[in-house]
Amino acid sequence: MTSSSSPSKDTQAASAPVGGAESPRADALMEEDVAWSHKTDGERDGDQLDRSERAALRRVAGLSTELQDVTEVEYRQLRLERVVLVGVWTSGTATDADNSMAELAALAETAGALVLDGLVQRRDKPDPATYIGSGKAQELRDIVLETGADTVVCDGELSPGQLIHLEDVVKVKVVDRTALILDIFAQHAKSREGKAQVALAQMQYMMPRLRGWGQSLSRQMGGAGTGGGGGMATRGPGETKIETDRRRIREKMAKMRREIAEMKVGRDIKRQERKRNKVPSVAIAGYTNAGKSSLLNRLTGAGVLVENSLFATLDPTVRRAETPSGRIYTLADTVGFVRHLPHHLVEAFRSTMEEVGDSDLILHVVDGSHPAPEEQLAAVREVIRDVGALDVPEIVVINKADAADPLVLQRLLRVERHAIAVSARTGAGMDELLALIDSELPRPKVEIEALVPYTQGGLISRAHAEGEVISEEHLAEGTLLKARVHEQLAADLAPYVPAATA
Repeated sequence: MTSSSSPSKDTQAASAPVGGAESPRADALMEEDVAWSHKTDGERDGDQLDRSERAALRRVAGLSTELQDVTEVEYRQLRLERVVLVGVWTSGTATDADNSMAELAALAETAGALVLDGLVQRRDKPDPATYIGSGKAQELRDIVLETGADTVVCDGELSPGQLIHLEDVVKVKVVDRTALILDIFAQHAKSREGKAQVALAQMQYMMPRLRGWGQSLSRQMGGAGTGGGGGMATRGPGETKIETDRRRIREKMAKMRREIAEMKVGRDIKRQERKRNKVPSVAIAGYTNAGKSSLLNRLTGAGVLVENSLFATLDPTVRRAETPSGRIYTLADTVGFVRHLPHHLVEAFRSTMEEVGDSDLILHVVDGSHPAPEEQLAAVREVIRDVGALDVPEIVVINKADAADPLVLQRLLRVERHAIAVSARTGAGMDELLALIDSELPRPKVEIEALVPYTQGGLISRAHAEGEVISEEHLAEGTLLKARVHEQLAADLAPYVPAATA
């Protein structure tokens, strides 16, 4: 099956609301806040200090990479890579295959490429030699020549052999889905930990794909025997240059793992401090470009970069938030997930993803305007299972409700028992979401009534910060406090419990 049209991104944030809802709940979600809609993107999402830096890295289509004059190196300009997409359709419907190719096109455009054409091959399984088979490989070569493409992007992870054989046929650079995602991560990582995690994943991917030719296969030491080589300590088969490269990569990987482990200690200390202070934590997880950063900005005013592209934000952001009843909790934005997320990234970002596993509640954000939101839910839950967070309570937050099909919203709300539809852009459903978070967060177990002297005002402050104050009355002897608190604070308040209620 051949597709000659260039796939376009599905993950677009729609602009106009869709009418025709069939239920009062859907009607309420479709109504936009007029005052909020008049605000600019900057006012809605806070001060996004990263936006100017990200915009400075934009590539411009139509500019040549060649130098007009070799003496004027500073005037060299970068042009967009021209790519052709190719995928193997092994299971599912034709719509599933089209959605996968459209997502690959969105990934390629995010990486800075210009998508020219797409090719899909129907097979039971990928060809072990060229991924798409020899006949389709020749057809792909003709498309590359016709369009003038300089790169082929495959919708899957290719083995080293498939990569070499396909490049031999098409005569241009071949990149698989994993390498494309790693490239996007390398562009968007900003923190020291994020850069180290991406570098580790890239080296894990690169290790089995090193190629040797020419001097790379030459021996580093002298020949065997008593008469050959350069004397003592140089006899024997020696080590080839490519073996030396592999050894150096292994040494760098070991160093990166040590650095990530050291950085993980600081993250663990902060997490333990929050637990010691009994501060509940909420993690925002979800598919890339589902609107996680927009939701964080809406709930906390964090000012995290918001952009209509895949993996726009990588580094986790933790912010303080407060429920309508006054309870303090932390809200953490995590890296976005995608179908067939490379296992190198899951391993490298495991310390970051532990924010999800150690949280008290997960806000699972899904794009309601996406053609296949159920697939997004399944892909994210697979990664959540990999990091051991299956036992954490989950709220499915269907975002972009203002742009979603009302029938899709009704279907998701019916299938997902613990779900709510919101719009981070217009603010619809946010009050209901905050109330749901308040009801789902773990509550203190001990209910206590104590007459706290005025000299022990710190205990009153801790009750407000760590527990739930039911009532508070100021008497001559002190403050009569009735609250739900944790075991440790209950022990500290025990000396002030009146004898009648003790």
